[in-house]
Amino acid sequence: MSDKDGWNRMQPVLAQGAVQHQMSLNETSHPPLPSVVRAVSETAAEAHRTLDALGFGLSGAIGEHLGVPPGDVAVGPGSGALLQLLFSGFTGPDTHTVHAWPSWEAYPMMAANAASTTVRVPLRDETHDLEAMAAAVTDRTRLVIVCNPNNPTGTAVGEAALRRFLDLLPSHVTVVLDEAYIDFADTDAAAVAHGLDLYREDERVCVVRTFSKSYGLLSLRVGYLVGHERTLAPLRGALTFYRVSAAAQAAAVAALAESAEIRRRCEETARERERLYGVLTEQGWQVTPSQANFLWLPMASGVERFTQFCADHGVLVCGKPGEGVRVTIAEAAANDAFALLAAKARDADGPTGGAAPAGEETP
Repeated sequence: MSDKDGWNRMQPVLAQGAVQHQMSLNETSHPPLPSVVRAVSETAAEAHRTLDALGFGLSGAIGEHLGVPPGDVAVGPGSGALLQLLFSGFTGPDTHTVHAWPSWEAYPMMAANAASTTVRVPLRDETHDLEAMAAAVTDRTRLVIVCNPNNPTGTAVGEAALRRFLDLLPSHVTVVLDEAYIDFADTDAAAVAHGLDLYREDERVCVVRTFSKSYGLLSLRVGYLVGHERTLAPLRGALTFYRVSAAAQAAAVAALAESAEIRRRCEETARERERLYGVLTEQGWQVTPSQANFLWLPMASGVERFTQFCADHGVLVCGKPGEGVRVTIAEAAANDAFALLAAKARDADGPTGGAAPAGEETP
């Protein structure tokens, strides 16, 4: 891992054709809905036309779906692109961004792209240490990012804690709530803050979301940012060059119209997450309770061996050496395949390295 860019994922050795279950990328196992496929196909027939180049129709559909003014919505080719725009628009030399760590590895890379830096505040009990994050803010801080639920741990910050956090922050910072996985989370604000409620009350707050996860449009690249004019104004000039393709816009609009089915799919994923969590904890693994579409197995050592062990048996997981293993919730057969490998690894007491049953020390 580079201290500068923060990237920390091992690449297991793979035999050709060996991958049976992809559980390392936080993709959904649900394919696009038929209405979404039709919308893409129909729009592709007009690929020679400019159509709605700036995405006003999509912004309007998102605004109606969320109950926010369309003018407060900016769309872009994925939430990552919009986050990069925030870094580029608000930070630069001699400024920094405060965020938790580990969190999404892209944040330090985005900061480097903007010629700025990040201050990484260690998690406490696998979740954001908001008091420590507030204490890290200085007059050089421009952005504060809260990944909620957090990637890779899946933990979430509740509304009361986030409100207290906002009270501690100065007026000059912009607070970014990265909610890529919010649709898999508990709807109770006590458990997981409702970012849009905070945006409505505090002009420092903006919310970034994506159609890549719960909506299953990952390869089409569609995301959106909800914020006030103080947030959007510095980005408008660059947004012209961060357009969403017409086909992707059509897919997103069609997906929004299927919100009931999307919710059902997310609930199904959450049930599978809880089922796998129960199986793994019964096996003796330390597993962090999650509000996302993945589980986090914290492991100080043995990550490389366990990740390669899974890959050797056709299951790809995201191994982060020295930190842990992130396992995306997939279809039931894939989850069962991983659970079987996890049990074998426990029994062998070798591939997991530092993962001993609760109450036992690793030999």
